[in-house]
Amino acid sequence: MSKKLNIPRLETLKTEALENIHSYDDPESPMALQQFTSKMKAILLDDPSMLGSLPEYLPIALYGQVKFPPAATTQWQQWLASATMPTWDQFKTSVAFNNADLPFVKAIRDYSESVLIEACAVVFMINQDTNTAINYDDADEHEDDYQDNDYDSDYDDQSGDSDEEGYDDQFDDIGFKGEDA
Repeated sequence: MSKKLNIPRLETLKTEALENIHSYDDPESPMALQQFTSKMKAILLDDPSMLGSLPEYLPIALYGQVKFPPAATTQWQQWLASATMPTWDQFKTSVAFNNADLPFVKAIRDYSESVLIEACAVVFMINQDTNTAINYDDADEHEDDYQDNDYDSDYDDQSGDSDEEGYDDQFDDIGFKGEDA
């Protein structure tokens, strides 16, 4: 009987990992995330048991460092859809780690294969979300899709003045373009 993946736990780990990733993914400090993950790897390499209380750190440490071969994408999707944890033999052929990370990965595996597999599942989920996100920079290509929609004319700003009293668009000051931050 195969082990089950705890999908709600994975979703929570994904959310927590993404919050940390986004907080370090700063265009003004392009190396911040890489420096943070390098330090995290060193700490976890010395003491993998920290993952017992900080499990979201492993997906962060592996983010951008683990690759999923195109042939394995469907398999990962099936494992997640059925909440089935892959066996070690299935898992090891469905991921690729950087050679430099192999001592780290081995230490985590020695601590817990399940924790390593779950972390890679979270990274896969993050990658899938990133790959399927709408790219708003290409919105001009789809502009015609929205121009023929019927809408209530009460919401049409005929004056063109969006700085009227009471107007507060939270995205005006931050230059929102729809990209994931």
